[in-house]
Amino acid sequence: MENQKFALVTGAGSGIGRAAALALRASGFQVALVGRRREMLRKTAELSGGAESFLVCPADIADESSVETVFDTAVEKFGRLDLLFNNAGISAPAVEMDELDVADWRRCVDVNLTGSFLCARKAFGIMKRQSPRGGRIINNGSISATSPRPKNAPYTATKHAISGLTKCIALDGRPHDICCSQIDIGNAGTPLTRQFGEGVAQANGSVASEPVFDVKHCGDAIAYLAGLPLTTNVLFMTIMASKMPFVGRG
Repeated sequence: MENQKFALVTGAGSGIGRAAALALRASGFQVALVGRRREMLRKTAELSGGAESFLVCPADIADESSVETVFDTAVEKFGRLDLLFNNAGISAPAVEMDELDVADWRRCVDVNLTGSFLCARKAFGIMKRQSPRGGRIINNGSISATSPRPKNAPYTATKHAISGLTKCIALDGRPHDICCSQIDIGNAGTPLTRQFGEGVAQANGSVASEPVFDVKHCGDAIAYLAGLPLTTNVLFMTIMASKMPFVGRG
C-alpha cells in the first residue's frame, strides 16, 4: 500500500459524486462511498468493475455522529485519508422567498453547508495528524456560488458560503500540508438537469432551454485536482456547458 491513495466521496450514489468516484478509482484511488442510499452506493461500486476497491458507507452528512462514524470506518479500513470530495447537496422548492417553508431552508443549510463543514472538519483533523501528514479537500461549489438562479435562495446562499469555507480551509491548512479546492459546476448532465432541454427559468422572467454536458468530465476534472502534488493547488475551477447562459448578460 506504499503508493496507494485513499479518498472519501460524499453523495457518491449518483450524478457528479458517482462520476467522481469512478474517475478517482480509475486513477488509482481506493474510495469510500458515502450517501443516504446503500443500494445506489453499491451500484456505483459495481459500475467500476472492481467493487473490492470501494467501501460502501451509508450516512446522513448533516448528522455529526454519522459523519464521525463513516470517516472513522474509512480510516480503519484504509489507514489514512488523502482526499475528500465534499459533494453531497440538496436543493429546496423553487418558490419565492416569502413562500419558502423555513424547514426547507434549514434542511438545505444543514446538508449543503453544515454537512460540508462537518465532513471537512473531520477530514482536516485526520489529514493534520496522519503520517505522512496532509491531503486535499475538494468542495463542490456550483455555478450558484457565483450567480443565482431565480427562486433559489437557500441553495444559492449555501453555495456562496461554501466559497468562504473553501478559502478558510485552504488558509488554515497551509501549516499542515492540507490543500483545499472548489469546483463550480454548471449544467452537468445528471437526473437533476434532465429537464433543462425543455426549459429553465431565466433572470429576465422567461423560460429557455439550456445545454448540458457529460457528467464524466466532472469526474475527470476532480481526478485531475486530486492528482496534483500538495505543493500545488487550483483554488477555484469552473467547468460548465460551453453555451449555457452564465457568462455575460445571459
